[in-house]
Amino acid sequence: MSEFTHINEQGRAKMVDVSEKSITKRTAIAHSSIIVNDTIYQQITNNTNKKGNVLNTAQIAGIMAAKNTASLIPMCHPLPISGVDVSFDWSSTDTQHTLHIETTVSTTGRTGVEMEALTAASATALTVYDMCKAVDKGMIIGQTYLVKKTGGKSDYARQ
Repeated sequence: MSEFTHINEQGRAKMVDVSEKSITKRTAIAHSSIIVNDTIYQQITNNTNKKGNVLNTAQIAGIMAAKNTASLIPMCHPLPISGVDVSFDWSSTDTQHTLHIETTVSTTGRTGVEMEALTAASATALTVYDMCKAVDKGMIIGQTYLVKKTGGKSDYARQ
């Protein structure tokens, strides 16, 4: 009945069976960003935000998000995550500062970790927002996208 991979013969949702796929090392890198004003930038870089260390808290949130992706995304397989790294880089203009977030997630398994990397990047940006919203609710969370993935049937690198 169904030509969709996540729909069964009765037209209902199903999780794809990956048991026939090869076990390979799989890695995914994702990016997100958040634009903040100068006050927030100063608080983050000087570690003076009243809620605590913004980047440390956001980093932990990203790691936790990667580990719990299958609980958030309905058809995601629970994966034994081998490693998660969350890194930050700033770029600035005269009027705003952009925190660039890069997450790297790896596993050895039958399915990739793209969703885990994307979820980690999103949760990291959301946590920065949450930690700083008392200062300014006008922050802008930027585009979130897959940068690279390796392992499985194909590799991918954003051009």
